[in-house]
Amino acid sequence: MMEKLALRSRILLAGAAMSALLLAGAPAGAVTPADTLVEGFAIDDIISMDPGEAFELSTAEVTGNTYDLLVRLDLSDTSKVKADLAESWTVSDDGLTYTFKLRPGLKFASGNPITAADVAYSFERVVKLDKSPAFIIEQFGISGDNVADKAKAVDDTTFQFTVDKAYAPSFVLNCLSATVASVVDSKLVKEHVVKAAPTADYKWGNDFGNAWLKTGYAGSGAYKLREWRANEAVVMERNDNYYGEKAKLARVIYRNMKESSAQRLALEAGDIDVARNLEPNDLDAIAKNADLVTTSAPKGTVYYISLNQKNANLAKPEVRQAFKYLVDYDALGSTILKGIGEIHQTFLPKGVLGELDGNPFKFDVAKAKELLAKAGLADGFSVTMDVRTGQPTTGMAESIQQTLGQAGIKLEIIPGDGKQTLTKYRARNHDIYIGQWGQDYFDPNSNAQTFASNPDNSDAGKSKTLAWRNAWDIPDLTKETEAALLEKDSGKRADMYKDLQQKILDTSPFVIIHQQLEVAGLRKNLKGFALGPSFDTNFVGPVSKE
Repeated sequence: MMEKLALRSRILLAGAAMSALLLAGAPAGAVTPADTLVEGFAIDDIISMDPGEAFELSTAEVTGNTYDLLVRLDLSDTSKVKADLAESWTVSDDGLTYTFKLRPGLKFASGNPITAADVAYSFERVVKLDKSPAFIIEQFGISGDNVADKAKAVDDTTFQFTVDKAYAPSFVLNCLSATVASVVDSKLVKEHVVKAAPTADYKWGNDFGNAWLKTGYAGSGAYKLREWRANEAVVMERNDNYYGEKAKLARVIYRNMKESSAQRLALEAGDIDVARNLEPNDLDAIAKNADLVTTSAPKGTVYYISLNQKNANLAKPEVRQAFKYLVDYDALGSTILKGIGEIHQTFLPKGVLGELDGNPFKFDVAKAKELLAKAGLADGFSVTMDVRTGQPTTGMAESIQQTLGQAGIKLEIIPGDGKQTLTKYRARNHDIYIGQWGQDYFDPNSNAQTFASNPDNSDAGKSKTLAWRNAWDIPDLTKETEAALLEKDSGKRADMYKDLQQKILDTSPFVIIHQQLEVAGLRKNLKGFALGPSFDTNFVGPVSKE
C-alpha cells in the first residue's frame, strides 16, 4: 500500500504542489526523486498527443520517446536512417514499392503484439484523418481511397508501401522517419473509435480514435505517456515492453515553465533536473555555477516572420522586401539570440544538402523606406503580429516592432500561448506571424516544400504548407520544388535547392532570421543527457542519475 502511495505521489508531480510532493518523498539533500527526470520546458504549444495529428515541436519530443517507427534517423550519420521496428527493407527495381520486414516478438506497451496490420492501420488513419502532418504521407500519391492498397500488410511481419513516382529512396525513408509515421496499437485504438454518420469531419464514418488519442496513448516506445495536462505537465513512465534497451529512469516529467529566469532558479534550487528554455543571461549564470553544467546542439529549426498575402499592404512585393531590411539582425544576434541562435536567412538549415550560405540582408531603414514609397506606402501603415509569449519570440517581436516603427510601420503585438497563435495561423487569420519551423525529416524537401510550394492556394487547399498559410500563390516555384524532389544526381539536386532559396530571398513573404542552437542547463548528477539534431531525437531513455 505504501509503495502505491509513493508511486501516486511521484505521478502527481505535475500539479501546482509538485515541489512539496517531491520534498516529501525524496531523501535529504535531493529534491527530485532518484528514479525521475524533471525538466522545465515551455510546452504550451501542445495541441494533441495523437501522432496522426500532432505537429508541434514539444509534442515531437514526447512522441519520439513514446512511439516507434519503421525506420528512425541515424544520429551517427543524419544522412541515413536505421532500423527501428523494421529490421530490414528492400526497394523494388522500379523504385515504387518498399517492403519492410518487422523484428520478431515486438509488443506495444499494452502487451498487444505489433504486427504489419498495425503499421497498415497507422498509415490508414493518418491519411483518412487528414490532419496537418498527413501531407508527409499523402505526397506519395496516397489518399483515403487508395491507402488500403498502397500501405498494406502482406503477412504479420511484412509491410509494403507503394509510392506514385520513383523518388530517391533516401527521401522516402526520411519521410517515414517523421513522427506522423509512428505505429499505433490498432487493437487499443479501435476500442476508442467514435462512430458517426459521414460528414466533412467524419468522411469515413469514424474518428479513428482521434478524440481519445488527443490525450491517450497507444505506442511502444521506451516510455509510455501517462498523462498530459494542457499548460501544466507531461508525465511519461518507463515501458517495460520496449524491444530495445530499457529506459534507465522510471519516469520523466516535463513541467510547463515558460520563463527562463524561473527555470534557472528552479534548476539552482534542485526543483528540476533540466532547464530547457534559457535566455543568454540565465545561460551565462548557469555556466558559472559549479553544481550545474550546460549543453547545446544545433537544431534544424529556423525562426522567421511571415506576412499573410491576404493583407493587401503585405501582398505588395516591395513591402515584402522592405520587411527584410527592417530587422536589426546584428542587434538580435548579440543580445536576445546570443548563445541560442545564429543569424541565418535562408530556409535550409546549415548541414542540409543544398543549403545556401549567405545573409544578404542588413538593417537599412533608408532602403526599406525607398521600397515602401515604391509600393505607395511612404507614410507607412498599421499591422498586427501574433506572438507566442515567451522568449526569444517576445523579445524578437519587440525589437522588430521598434525597427518597423522607424520606417513608419505601426506594429501591434498580439500575445497568446502556443495553441492560440498556432490555431489562428493555421486558419490564415493573421497579419504577421513570428515562429519557428523545424524539419519534419532530414531531407531538403522538408523545408523546400513548406516555404516554396503551394499546390492549391484556396482556403480548402489540402497541402497546408507555410506558403499556403500565408496565401502565397506560387505555381512556378511549386513545380520547381517538385522537380528537385525527383532529381537523382545529388549535385544537381543541391543546385536546384540553392536556386529555390535565392528566389525565396528575392520575392517571398518570409523573413528568415536565425537557426536555433538548442541549449539546456542541467544538474551535474545527470548522465547520458544529450540534445539531438531535431526535437523528436531528444531521447531521454539513456538518462540516469548518480
